[in-house]
Amino acid sequence: MRVLITGSCGFVGRRFATRLADRGDDVTAVDNLVVGLHPVHWAFPPRSWNNLHFVEQDCREFFRHHDADEWDLIIHCAAIVGGRLKIDGDPLAVATDLSIDAEMYNWIVRAKNKPKLIYFSSSAIYPVELQTKKCHCQLAEALVNFNSTRISFPDMTYGFVKLAGEYLAKFAYESYGLHTVIYRPFGGYGEDQDFNYPFPSIVKRVLNKEDPVVVWGSGNQLRDFIYIEDVVSAVLETYERLGPTEVLNLGTGYGLSFLDLAQIACDVLHHDGVLANDPTRPEGVFARVADTAKLNTVFVPSVSVRDGVQKVADFMRKQGIAGSPKLRLLDEACSTQTIAS
Repeated sequence: MRVLITGSCGFVGRRFATRLADRGDDVTAVDNLVVGLHPVHWAFPPRSWNNLHFVEQDCREFFRHHDADEWDLIIHCAAIVGGRLKIDGDPLAVATDLSIDAEMYNWIVRAKNKPKLIYFSSSAIYPVELQTKKCHCQLAEALVNFNSTRISFPDMTYGFVKLAGEYLAKFAYESYGLHTVIYRPFGGYGEDQDFNYPFPSIVKRVLNKEDPVVVWGSGNQLRDFIYIEDVVSAVLETYERLGPTEVLNLGTGYGLSFLDLAQIACDVLHHDGVLANDPTRPEGVFARVADTAKLNTVFVPSVSVRDGVQKVADFMRKQGIAGSPKLRLLDEACSTQTIAS
């Protein structure tokens, strides 16, 4: 199968690129490397480079010189996001995703034989009013309904942009027949994720035996952490079963606080440091946990948080502990599409 991946050098994109190249697909990987990681630096590259063709270019420029008919499947990961600090601190830069998504949809619908599109949305599209300390619940796909007369506020510009991207998918299907399937990932993490995200940064602090081990905000905020390879497996096992504009959450359904994550990391890595929080740092919404009833009918994530901590820590040790020059590549390389926490 011929596959195009936009944002292919970000955390999510490069994992898809490797998995698909390894299974024998012909993968075209596009990324402008403004914040992505060049394939030669990937921690988990394909077993063979024969099936992966990298193009260093902004995907919007790439669209102007290619026909979408060249591919059977497009995985759209390209976006501007870099963790909570980026979402809260640079909202207009994140809003660039409006341009990226609009140009992507307009490009594909012009194709005579339209490929299937996998659109990576975000759990940030869910109403923030349902993610507060006083009022929170597991977030089910149906909570966002474009046929309703009311759409509640999502999380910052990133949530608004991804919400708009889902809305565009609806019109791209109804007006042009484009088959888009939509995924809403929750707190994705993995070994090669940069340190702007909570999971690897907390593991790094514990691995470095920091005392106290500090987490951002109150530390009581809940997130649904899912291992990146479970994300990739879930998508590849479900996308052909989903109908046009159908949506699927990607999470575990279990909410874990940052302080609890730090404690698990201390237990797994045998560190008896004191836990502390930094209320001056942003923490986002209080609780963001997936309702996974729909996902679990076809796929159940297999990697536990404890196992995930061990995988991330083992990787950091192999690279020479978190503060080493080798890992600074990851520290400096915010992915072009990463999973918002």
